[in-house]
Amino acid sequence: MGLSIRAYARHRGVTDTAVHKAIRSGRINPLPDGTIDPDQADAQWERNTSAPKTGTQKPTIKVKVPEVDGDGGGERSGAGAGAATNSGSGGAGGTSLLQARTVNEVVKAQTNKVRLARLKGELIDRPQAIAHVFKLARSERDAWLNWPARVSAQMAAKLELDAHTMHVALENAVREHLQELGNLQASVD
Repeated sequence: MGLSIRAYARHRGVTDTAVHKAIRSGRINPLPDGTIDPDQADAQWERNTSAPKTGTQKPTIKVKVPEVDGDGGGERSGAGAGAATNSGSGGAGGTSLLQARTVNEVVKAQTNKVRLARLKGELIDRPQAIAHVFKLARSERDAWLNWPARVSAQMAAKLELDAHTMHVALENAVREHLQELGNLQASVD
């Protein structure tokens, strides 16, 4: 007479459910009376049970979570924190897969929001805007540089002055003014 299933499970250091599964799958054979011979069952268990494959467990994923919309990226509270511990958090300094997925979804939502605003015409392309402003400023500068040549003769006639002297005076005044405007530094941030 051998050991009962529960006694053999204690002897083997496994649960009685594991012993039942081993019997059902044919890895170990009980005696005709339903008990188990420990020496024979241990030999069968070793022979018929394959060793766990190494490297099959997925490594813990550690992801640094960036701060998004003023959210404290590292620490989570409430339902998110409970879910993180249940899904196998990477420990101190690591982030659970659930938290990484949450951050990924937030980034996707923000990206889609920007795309939608661009499609609606609410956003413009920054390099294109800078080029447009540069073109406008250049045309404004050219218009001011051409202004003395257009109006100096008329102003000289009204004031009864030499046209060339008036042109030179206006041109110098305009160039000084444009030089002052050119020293301003506009930032496009």
